[in-house]
Amino acid sequence: HAFTSSPTRTTTITAPTPSKRSHCSSRYTLLRKIMARALLPLVAAAACTQAFVSPETSRSAAAYDVRLNAVLEGREIEGALTPTNNFVLVKIAPIEDETEGGILLTGSAKIKKTEGTVISAGPGKTHQESGLLFPMPVESGDGVVYGKYDGTEVEYDGDKHTLIRDDDILVKFKGDKLTLDTADVISDNVLVKVDDDGEETASGLLIAASAKKGGKPSTGTVVKVGPGRMASNGEIMTVDIGVGDMVKYRDFAGNEVTIEGDEFSVVRMTDILAKF
Repeated sequence: HAFTSSPTRTTTITAPTPSKRSHCSSRYTLLRKIMARALLPLVAAAACTQAFVSPETSRSAAAYDVRLNAVLEGREIEGALTPTNNFVLVKIAPIEDETEGGILLTGSAKIKKTEGTVISAGPGKTHQESGLLFPMPVESGDGVVYGKYDGTEVEYDGDKHTLIRDDDILVKFKGDKLTLDTADVISDNVLVKVDDDGEETASGLLIAASAKKGGKPSTGTVVKVGPGRMASNGEIMTVDIGVGDMVKYRDFAGNEVTIEGDEFSVVRMTDILAKF
């Protein structure tokens, strides 16, 4: 609107002329068209997104929410089962019901493996005096072999798992199958190829060394050596044994492991008596 003032300070409001009203209306209409053209893609995109989200995506989101809850021994828990300290959660390998030769095994004859895949690992244990954290030697996805009587079995998400300590691990390996190339030992452990030449009787019968009086073999050739044990100050104490060394270790000290059909023994450095 136009405002004019008179000397007597009276204000007169003059209505806009028809040409001015037409000009304002044209500008307003043009502004509406510009805004409509700018907002149209945004409105269309929002409509497409809404159509895409409902209802399939909402059902998928609901399924995802269900997967967040795991089942431990028949009880639903929130989140995943997380090991503490130096414990490792291992999914146990399936029981073998058939030999390599194709013979089917039934009942108690089935071979229960002490082998599995690492699902998750704790942060590690803390040294009681120095407070240093001992790092875990395995990570999710690693294959491990552990002692026959080690671990606590749990039913987790419908499968058998076990919780073991890192000290219970005899051998770790990468990939789906344990081979001598993929096998490795941890800490101050040593993997020894057992010297089991046996002994022949007068009638020609071969007696394995493990069947002779005195127990299982306690000598062999070193094929793998661990990095060493960590000291209280965090330094690694290396092992004074090398691959290819012949060693004599304490009777019944080693833990037997079969790799590719051959017998090996996992021995701690402190149980090795001599090398030659």
